[in-house]
Parts: sequence; structure tokens; C-alpha cells
Amino acid sequence: MPIEAVLSRLPPIRGVDREWIAKAEARQVSLTKPPGSLGRLEEIANRVAAIQETLTPTVEAAQIIVFAGDHGVTAEGVAPYPSAVTAQMVANFLAGGAAVNVLAAVAAAGVTVVDIGVASDHPPAAGVRGRRVARGTRNMVREPAMTPEEALAAIMVGVEQGLDAASRVQMIGLGEMGIGNSTAAGAITAALTGLPAASVTGRGAGADDAMVRRKIEAIERALREHRPDPDDGLDVLAKVGGLEIAGLVGVVLAGAVTRRVVVTDGFIATAAAAIAVRVCPAAADYLFAAHRSIEPGHAALLDVIGQEPLLDLRMRLGEGTGAALAFGIIRSAVAAFTRMATFAAAGVSDKSA
Repeated sequence: MPIEAVLSRLPPIRGVDREWIAKAEARQVSLTKPPGSLGRLEEIANRVAAIQETLTPTVEAAQIIVFAGDHGVTAEGVAPYPSAVTAQMVANFLAGGAAVNVLAAVAAAGVTVVDIGVASDHPPAAGVRGRRVARGTRNMVREPAMTPEEALAAIMVGVEQGLDAASRVQMIGLGEMGIGNSTAAGAITAALTGLPAASVTGRGAGADDAMVRRKIEAIERALREHRPDPDDGLDVLAKVGGLEIAGLVGVVLAGAVTRRVVVTDGFIATAAAAIAVRVCPAAADYLFAAHRSIEPGHAALLDVIGQEPLLDLRMRLGEGTGAALAFGIIRSAVAAFTRMATFAAAGVSDKSA
């Protein structure tokens, strides 16, 4: 089943109307500040206004969706932690003890946890949204990580979760948890961009030099064996991706359909966004890149989605932590745009008076 089968179930995804960007720019000029003096905050607000097609946009309600899934490639010794940590971290999310819980609380944002592919004999814990497509992916070095049907099913789980969030909030953050997923993200990056695996592969969750070498070798072998088509996002996703990454692809598509602000996180979440943009280029208009990860492949993925990061804090945690931090910047940009007085209303002479 091709990706078009998923897109056909959704309303058409169209890019933002540039006339709304022009309307927002005209309002910016009327506000009591020198034109362009708020820098990228003006660009952010203009794009939010165009996404929502209003000069009174709002982004107060926000939700981070964290997908959890395991990766068979951990059998190649590419991660410093065992796969069991994925399920353990899901429990930590539920207990409110993870970094994303803390930062989301500061940002007044909710956190939803979805078990889309945890490799566990036990059913998802109470409080987790249980949507397991499979118990982790296969070892992509030996065989494709997923079948196309599994990848599509995981995308549809993401669409479902994204539509649910969009019914309640204006901003959606992308989060993930999965031991081994930086290897999958590295493979996706190399496949989409044609860059050498060594140039886009980093330490992930703290791999040592030997592990990094094994990661590079695993990615190179998987790409040689399966030859994913860089022009076919679904093919790349199924052969070298992950279930949680596929879920995030669906969230991006759902956010674009419902005209919501979609905020990426670091390397893994941006790999998902890049797949979404490859299968539906118009989805890029709804994306905001939260931050620049220190993972070496992240810059290449930011080029794929056409977004400049809002922050650069040398982060590489994932979980949606970057999205939580970026929410405040986006809210500030929108507040300045909607609440600042105009020259006419404030009785202040502008430079043309």
C-alpha cells in the first residue's frame, strides 16, 4: 500500500497562503517598534498568523506527543543502554520524572505517551496510550526494519494521535523514546541526503568511540543491503526507520491537515519531519525547528525540512524537550504580534509621520 493511501484518507494538505504572510508583515510595520527590530520573532508570528489565517492567532494550548518504540539494530552493539530502558523510561514519563515532564510543566504543556512499538511481553502500562504496531523493529542490518504495511500502520497511529491533539491545542510538539533510534535517524539522514554515514552519525545517548564505529558500520551495511529510494519517504522509513519515527511522521501530517503549529525536537524527531516533508512537501510550512542538536546529522535534516532552529543549546536528549523550550519563544512572538499597540492606537508618530 503506497503512502498515497494514507494521504487519500486525509483532507488535502496545502501550503500556507503567502497573502496571509503579507497581511502579517503589514501589521508588523504598524506596531510601535522599528520595522524588523524583533528579528526572527516577527517571522515566527507572521508564519503562525498565516497557518491559522488570522491576524489574531493564539498558541496558548500545547501538547507534546511522545512515541516509544524499540529497535532491532541494538543487537549490533550500537547503543550503551539495553532495550529494556525504553519501557523503563515510559514508566518514568508516566511518573512525571523525565526531563520532558519537567520542561513541559514549565511551558504549561501536556505530555501524551504512546506505546507504538515497545519490545515488551507486557501490555502497555495504565496511563500509556497502547497502540503497538509491533514489538520493536527488526534488525535493519539483517532485514528491513519494517514491512511497508507496518510503517503505514504506524503512520496512521500518528495521524490518529495528531488529530486528537489538534482537537484540543494549537501547538503540537514531537517527542520520542527508543533505545537505538539515533542509529535509525542516522540511516534515514544518509538515505535522504546521500551523505556518508560517518558524516551524519553521532554519539546519540552517549555511545563511546567503538559504538560510534559500529553505528556507522551498521548504517552502511543496511543502506548497501536494502538500497532505500531517497525519493520515496515510505521506502526509507520502512527499510531503516523506526515505529516511533513513523508515528511522528503521522503527527506532522495531521498537524498540517488541521493547520496547527508543529514543533520538532532534535535529531530523531527531525528525521521524522524530513520523511513527512519528503512524502508531502507542503507539510514543511507547518514546521518550526525547536533547536539545533549537537548530533552531526541534524543540520542536514534541517536543510531537508527548510527550517532554521530557534535555539542552539547543545542539547541531544530528545523526548520533546526542545519543543517544550521552543513553545515559550513561539508564544512570545505571537503575544508581541497580537498585543502590542499600533502607532495609530498609541498616538505615537512613526518614522513616516
